[in-house]
Parts: sequence; structure tokens; C-alpha cells
Amino acid sequence: MTPANSASLLLATALLLVTLGYAASCVLWPFKACRICNGEGKFRSPFLRAVRLCAACKSTGLRPRAGLKAWNAYRRLHHTNRRNR
Repeated sequence: MTPANSASLLLATALLLVTLGYAASCVLWPFKACRICNGEGKFRSPFLRAVRLCAACKSTGLRPRAGLKAWNAYRRLHHTNRRNR
């Protein structure tokens, strides 16, 4: 095996491991904290004791990760194509 083939194999293996690791983490933790409200789901006024709900996450404090969005888009496309047969 030449050094170029060895490096390519090592790179492909590393890429596969990173991809599978990210997919596994998306299965375990499909949501992340909302960036707008820092995962609280609401905003508090510093002076008035008023509370406003976060519209970005619909007051859940959670946003879907990129891997979950990609998986949902794939499933939606697959479902649409199966219905159009």
C-alpha cells in the first residue's frame, strides 16, 4: 500500500467516525438550548418584574439541532415521494 492510499484510507475512516459520532449525538440529544432566550423560554425585564415568552422557541427553551433538521427534511421528502407513486 502506498503512503497516499494509506493517508486517504485514514482520512476516510476519520470522516466516517466523525459523521457516525455526530449522528449518534443527534439521536441522544436532538435539541439544543435556544440562542435567543438562552434556554429559559422567557425574558425577564431588569426593572419591571414583567416576563415575556420567547417567540423563537415558542417558550420551550429548545431548538432542533442541524442533524435533526436534516433528518426531518429527508423523512418529509421520502414520505412525499412514496405518496406520489
